[in-house]
Amino acid sequence: MAEKQTQKRIRLRELRKTDWKDVHAYASQESTCRFQPWGPNAEEDTLEFICQVIKDTKHNPRSRYAFAIIEEKDEKLIGVAELNIRDFTNKIGEIGYVIHPDYWGRGYATEAGGLLLHLGYTVLRLHRIYATCHPDNEGSARVLEKLGMTKEGVLREDLKMGSGWRNSLLFSILEHEWTGMP
Repeated sequence: MAEKQTQKRIRLRELRKTDWKDVHAYASQESTCRFQPWGPNAEEDTLEFICQVIKDTKHNPRSRYAFAIIEEKDEKLIGVAELNIRDFTNKIGEIGYVIHPDYWGRGYATEAGGLLLHLGYTVLRLHRIYATCHPDNEGSARVLEKLGMTKEGVLREDLKMGSGWRNSLLFSILEHEWTGMP
């Protein structure tokens, strides 16, 4: 019987200034930003984001790892995945991702999240990685569960959105719970 082979469909790479148009293609859409405290972006917003990410790569120690999600088949930027070290002493990181709506529902966010966990645990040697999402963002909550993260609860009114406050679902995974699959 033949073994089931899994194809690597995406890779992560450092963002480049020339990526701004591809990022803007989704960051300017209302559907992408529906659950976010930012957007829809004007071109200046997207350029500012890209420039800040590039600037943050030079910090020592580096705490922000924001990567272009590249679909291998077409070599196309389809989103951004980010890991931020929130506490160096206690080895705590936070992950997040944004995928172009044309690629939703295909498992790319789960793959990108797996690559971020791999980076966090094997390269950065973190102990705990967490993520938050809007309570109504069922797709993102499913992604976090597929990554093996445990829903810890609700952070009440922890994020300013527009004219009001938003609750966030909190998920986490500890290094000894991580199965090691990218």
